Amino acid sequence: MLDTIQRFFHQALAEPKRSQDAKPTLERATAALLCEVVRADYHTDQAELEALQHLLQRRFGLADAEVTELMQLAQEEVEQAVDHYQFVSLVKQHYDYPQRCELVRMMWTLAFADGETHHLEEHRIRRLAQLLHVSHSDFIRAKLQVQEQAGK
Repeated sequence: MLDTIQRFFHQALAEPKRSQDAKPTLERATAALLCEVVRADYHTDQAELEALQHLLQRRFGLADAEVTELMQLAQEEVEQAVDHYQFVSLVKQHYDYPQRCELVRMMWTLAFADGETHHLEEHRIRRLAQLLHVSHSDFIRAKLQVQEQAGK
């Protein structure tokens, strides 16, 4: 079953115009960008993985098994990807500006999930925000909102 799902995601990503339903492609692209933040500091903390699972469940309304599978596929895809273009371009195509800002806020939530932010996480989020065409002021606003909620 996992092979079938992977094949579907690869095909949908390679041919986004032919895909009948963009939601799975967007789910995977979103999860992949969030996985980039989790692995930015070269240390994957359990708190970050739990936060990622919670964010994806809340964002897409997925069951536990579906979110676990999505996280696994996204992590594999990120490890094999040469750059972020394939993920960023799909998100930019289908997400409006407020949705892209929300994605950046989710990235900051992951960065603060383990109780500290690493400069590599901030760098990765900054770079992804630029690629997503999120303004610097909205990038900072999202960081401050998450920082305030985390009590840091």
